[in-house]
Amino acid sequence: MKKAFLAIVALMLLSVSALSGCSSDDASSSGSGSSDVEQAITLNAMSEPPSLDPALATDTTSGWILDHTFEGLYTKDQKGNPVLGAASDVKVSDDKKVYTFTIRDDAKWSDGNPVTAQDFEYEWKRVLDPKTASAFAFYFYYIKGAEEYNKGKGSADAVGVKALDDKTLEVTLNAPLGYFDKLLTMWTFYPVEKSVVEGNENWAAEAKGYVSNGAYTLKEWKHDNEVVAEKNDQYWNKKDISMDKITWKMVNDANTYYQMYKTNQLDLIQTLPSDVVAQEKSNKEFKITPYFGTYMFMLNIDKPPFTNEKIRKAFAMAIDRKAITKNITQSGETPAYAFVPPGVDTPDGDFRKQGGDYIKEDPAEAKKLLEEGMAEEGWSKLPDVTLMYNTSDNHKKIAEAIQEMIKKNLGVKISVANQEWKTYLDTTAQKNFQMARMGWIGVFVDPTVILDYYLGDSPNNRTNWVNKKYDSLMAQAKVEQDENKRYELLHQAEDVLMKDLPFIPVYYYSQNYLTSPKFKGIVYPVNRYPDVRWAKKVK
Repeated sequence: MKKAFLAIVALMLLSVSALSGCSSDDASSSGSGSSDVEQAITLNAMSEPPSLDPALATDTTSGWILDHTFEGLYTKDQKGNPVLGAASDVKVSDDKKVYTFTIRDDAKWSDGNPVTAQDFEYEWKRVLDPKTASAFAFYFYYIKGAEEYNKGKGSADAVGVKALDDKTLEVTLNAPLGYFDKLLTMWTFYPVEKSVVEGNENWAAEAKGYVSNGAYTLKEWKHDNEVVAEKNDQYWNKKDISMDKITWKMVNDANTYYQMYKTNQLDLIQTLPSDVVAQEKSNKEFKITPYFGTYMFMLNIDKPPFTNEKIRKAFAMAIDRKAITKNITQSGETPAYAFVPPGVDTPDGDFRKQGGDYIKEDPAEAKKLLEEGMAEEGWSKLPDVTLMYNTSDNHKKIAEAIQEMIKKNLGVKISVANQEWKTYLDTTAQKNFQMARMGWIGVFVDPTVILDYYLGDSPNNRTNWVNKKYDSLMAQAKVEQDENKRYELLHQAEDVLMKDLPFIPVYYYSQNYLTSPKFKGIVYPVNRYPDVRWAKKVK
């Protein structure tokens, strides 16, 4: 994510279940809202969404809004399962490589125009167009000709996405993909209305002129203040959408938004201030859910001192992860000694348990590695190090804790610096950092979507680390049809990554919330922020 995405299924860990979590009221929450209670909810996005263009969004903040305003060929039901969305039917060829989708006759854009197969073809090829520079284009590489086109080695016409007519979309894969339906629930695969995008290159920058095909449409966007969405009257399934209006505030200070919740200015908040978690755990409004992702610090291997492998490992070994999860986050997070989170069920058991831990916290050994690394580089003094994080009280506390741990265990003084989210994404994308905080959430629960982050050509990989063996193992895993062999290849890939260590894993996510008791039917996915399409406000 960038905050980046995020983001899978059950990714976010499903805390041992591979389906997204739901509240106990989900089963009875669908349907229209109570006629005498305004069906409106106020959430907190915490920051300005960097982009509300499905082709360009890479973070969970933007994705949260896009998941409510757009809909792909598949959507998710209240249990987190992929179900047909903008498509009414799908036929799969015998070799499982060709998917033929039928677009719903009643699928419409918020401006009243019909959603067409051409809209999907246009948008998917727009994502792949090198000129678009979509950071998530690599998710399309399962499609025939997609990678070649995106890398400037092929043509758009050769991409296996064809609108056979207004309502029929044919998609051809390189190889069978068992989780293709889950992948298509990701916002990067949402359509856009071709005429709208071609008519205004800034169509996604303001509420005015913004056209979507999901349950909601944008009504107001006060930048750095709030986004307001209202139920889309043109949405084909509007009768099952109970919440009429969603407001996302943009309040980044944890203490401020916590007080706003306590004074009923916000109906739901996530990521509570760490110093109130303990007292809120007994509150019936408090909820902890699994989140399939990893909190980490990227290391720029082209920037000293992290050009040296031993120094990278020394920093990783000098951090006390249990102290961070116990004393700072306090919300059920699990210390991370590898990259792929728990929650992936394989024929041999949980993927993480089978893979084991790679990092051993050992200050003495860390200090020894640091000295060896400095000697290899000919350094009598370690180059200055700045640890960067995006502005957030909790991120600040973690950064400062790590700063103290590095000082205590390695005898190294490092600086910390912060930037607002959008600026931070730009800075790290330009690889203008040494050590930078990042979180990665799987788009669904599978090791592949986690490990994809560090592919050599992934725009999300901002560390400058490229390993041909790693890339080759990942490529093999994506076409391997034997599940046992596929997981073995993924274990081998993670092994390569963890030995080179271009990042420092800190903990596996969980998510904590406070939700007003006035609301029922909110869904808490394991790889997204809450889905309020079926929420209902009661008296």
